[in-house]
Amino acid sequence: MPIIDVVIHLSKSECLAHYEGRYSNVRTRSVDGRWVIFPAEALRRVVGQEGVHGVYRLEFSDQGRFINIQPLAKS
Repeated sequence: MPIIDVVIHLSKSECLAHYEGRYSNVRTRSVDGRWVIFPAEALRRVVGQEGVHGVYRLEFSDQGRFINIQPLAKS
């Protein structure tokens, strides 16, 4: 199962836009510089009062479908 570590910095208002469905996907950079796209609904699992800020581990199926997101470090 592929795992990619990404850096995410989204303000509270940016998270709200994803939550309201104005965006269906999030596009961010992995720690090794690749662009990664995953479903915006995944942010619901990690959003806090200030938004989403830090390094997160994304897990994908062998077919490329998003499975899980978990925080690694806040920054």
